[in-house]
Amino acid sequence: MRKLVILGTGFAMATKCFNTCFFLELEDGSLFLTDAGGGNGILRQLEVTNFDYNKCHHMFVTHGHTDHVLGVVWIIRKVADLMNKGKFEGQFHIYCHDVVKDMLEKMSAMTLKKKDFARVGTDILLHEVTDGQRVDLPQFCMTAFDIMSTKAKQFGYELKFADGLKFTCLGDEPYNEHARQYAEKADWLLAEAFCQYKDRDVFKPYEKNHSTVKEASELAEELGVKNLVLYHTEDKHIATRKADYTAEAKEYYHGNIFVPDDLDVIEI
Repeated sequence: MRKLVILGTGFAMATKCFNTCFFLELEDGSLFLTDAGGGNGILRQLEVTNFDYNKCHHMFVTHGHTDHVLGVVWIIRKVADLMNKGKFEGQFHIYCHDVVKDMLEKMSAMTLKKKDFARVGTDILLHEVTDGQRVDLPQFCMTAFDIMSTKAKQFGYELKFADGLKFTCLGDEPYNEHARQYAEKADWLLAEAFCQYKDRDVFKPYEKNHSTVKEASELAEELGVKNLVLYHTEDKHIATRKADYTAEAKEYYHGNIFVPDDLDVIEI
């Protein structure tokens, strides 16, 4: 059984929840991590979920904003430390575009201990992916794509499993038609929804290049998506977010709606 484990659901400046990141647990027990939040809080989130680093050999990083990339340095440090103690077998692969690759190499060089940094490039491998590039992994075929961000370069991805399931991560900005082939008819679509439409004048999502629940839900309906996961939200309505966002989404989308809290587990 495949599972989507949500590590964080909040936007960059969230304090009531962790930054948006997650991992997939696959049928064979292997783990696939996406982004890592903005600091070493990622280590706690993973610890709470009983994350087994030895089962995670592949990771994807969408972009270089602080709330997505800084935690990756902590992942690199953790994996390097495990390797140096003989507690991690094999290599650890990180997939990202050229800007993120350069950032991670430089931050790792400046912040890691020499023996940990020695693992980068040998046992911890940073793979640059380009728009439309396909990567065949043991559990699925991954295709990376440029989401055409107007802020910082950002990639999403489509995963295609042997049984035909299509899982698409759109990153944390509004949909661009460039991504249609990867998002249309997806079994699972992960999309940002910064706030409810009625609160747009309060949170000003469009100024931040984000969308509301309404727009994300209309998109999923148009694309014929079966299951919609909404995250990367404001954190002022955490207590009622699941119910409120779900209610708004149902007005525009007729598939299955998931508005997870941090550490929620969704069977896919």
